Amino acid sequence: MSKIRTLVIEDEPAIRKELQWLVSQEESLKLEAMTGSVKESLQIIKNTELDLVLMDIQLTDGTAFDILNQLDQISFHIIFITAYNHFAIKAIKYGALDYLLKPIDSDEFSVAIQKVKKVKQVDYQGQISVLKEFNAVKNIDMSSSICITSLDCIQIIRLNEIIYLSGEGSYTQIHLESNKIVTASKPLKYYEEILPDDFFIKTHQSYIVNKNFIDKYMKTGIIIMKNTAEIPVATRRKEFVIDHLNSVR
Repeated sequence: MSKIRTLVIEDEPAIRKELQWLVSQEESLKLEAMTGSVKESLQIIKNTELDLVLMDIQLTDGTAFDILNQLDQISFHIIFITAYNHFAIKAIKYGALDYLLKPIDSDEFSVAIQKVKKVKQVDYQGQISVLKEFNAVKNIDMSSSICITSLDCIQIIRLNEIIYLSGEGSYTQIHLESNKIVTASKPLKYYEEILPDDFFIKTHQSYIVNKNFIDKYMKTGIIIMKNTAEIPVATRRKEFVIDHLNSVR
C-alpha cells in the first residue's frame, strides 16, 4: 500500500518539530517536505505530488488562504493547524476540512489521519470553493453551500436543499428536497453549531428544521413540513419555536 505523501506548512519551529515527529509515528505517512512560508509552500505544492498537507493558518508572510487562493487545482487532503479562531474554524467546517488545535494532541492527530485514509471520494476543489465562498462573503445565506462528510465520501449540498436534519447518535440524517437522505458522520450538535439560526431552528434534541420548509405547527406539539414529514417539538422548546415561527414573514 502506497504511503500518504505529506507536506507540513508551519512557521513555529517547536510546532513544526512536533508535527515532524507525529508524521514519523504514522506508518501510513511519508514526509515529503516542511516549510513555514506562503512562497515556499506554493513552490513545493506546484512541484511535488502530494496526498496530504498539514497547513498552519497563520504564517509569517500571510495565511493558508493566501496559498489556496493561488492554486488552480487542488488534489490533496488538507488538515489545518490552528490556534482557536471561531470564524476560521466555522469556515473550515463548512468546507468539511479537518483541523487540529494547538497544542496538537497525538491521539487527535491519529484520528485525523485515519479519516484521511477512510474517505475515498473527495471533491477537493469543491471543498476549497465552499471555504473561499465562506471567507469572501462573511455572511451565510440559503444559497450558500456546505460540505457533508459521510462514511465514504464528501459531498456538497446547498443549504436551501435541506428540509430537516435528524440526529441518530454520532450520525446525522440530512433530508433533502429531492427526497434524498444523506447520512453524515457527524452528530447533530455539529450542525447545530454551524447552520445559520436565521434559517434553521432546533425543535427537539434530535431535530433541526429549515424554517422555509415548515408548513404548519400543530398545537399537539408537532411541526408538519412541506414534504409531510412530522417533526416533534420538545415541551421545553415550544415557546422558543412559536416565537421563531411568529417572526417568519
